[in-house]
Amino acid sequence: MRILPLGLVVALTAGIYAIFIYFFGLSALNGKVRVSDEDVSALFALQAGFQKCMSANGLGLQALTGKDYCQVTIKFPSDTLPMWRDPKSGELEGLSFDFNLCEAVATWEQVRNSTTILTKEFIDALPNGWEEYAWRRINKGVLLNQCKNKTLCMEKLALVLPETPPLVPRQYGRCAVIGNSGDLLKTNFGEEIDNYDAVIRENGAPVQNYTKYVGKKCTFRLLNRGSAKALDKVAELDETGREVLIIKTTVHDIMSKMIREVPIHNPVYLMFGHLLRFSCKRHWAQGPGICSIYL
Repeated sequence: MRILPLGLVVALTAGIYAIFIYFFGLSALNGKVRVSDEDVSALFALQAGFQKCMSANGLGLQALTGKDYCQVTIKFPSDTLPMWRDPKSGELEGLSFDFNLCEAVATWEQVRNSTTILTKEFIDALPNGWEEYAWRRINKGVLLNQCKNKTLCMEKLALVLPETPPLVPRQYGRCAVIGNSGDLLKTNFGEEIDNYDAVIRENGAPVQNYTKYVGKKCTFRLLNRGSAKALDKVAELDETGREVLIIKTTVHDIMSKMIREVPIHNPVYLMFGHLLRFSCKRHWAQGPGICSIYL
């Protein structure tokens, strides 16, 4: 597939290699488990396959061999001009970053049979879920005294917290993750994208006037904090009103007010927090795409 996004090839082969990741986990814990030559060869093959896919579909990106069979370095073309700055350090983003294939596969193996949408059922099942977790998914939740008033917290989460998972694992056979890069204007992937069972888009990426390049199907849209604050504008991007909007961060009063008063008819949910802790925020240059793949 020409449009397989970064890392998706890893997900497609995860079932085959999950057992190898298990061995690595044991090895890291006690240092006694040895990985067989056959397993190592399989992991090298995974790395080589990822590099081949990147070379063919990466629009100039390269996946260079890292320090071992788990590591690759994603390198941008030499003429790339960095545009984004690290919000903490103020430094321009680098033109390369490390990516751990084994870690990505292991995490995908954990989540592929579970929901990636936060639910009331999940919070209720956690030990002290409301006191220790729920308030963290509410903007300024620290002021809520760890949800000692559970009713108040439930009110703030009500519009984005389904009772049970609205989606089921493997509900869609083939998914396409579409980014926001201007490089997509160099392609004509629109028709191919629309042939996928589900299409996941990022933040406020437009579809109208760009269907030739990015297609028109909109199944899910993953939103960061900034896009969530303009939820009404994002909802207008899909004229059908059926696109599922998934918030990576927290719910806040402005967003809830928009859902009630605009009104916004799209389903709006919060992403399951474990994924955020693992990788969506680990490297600010790669976060949204990786989150979409886990979704």
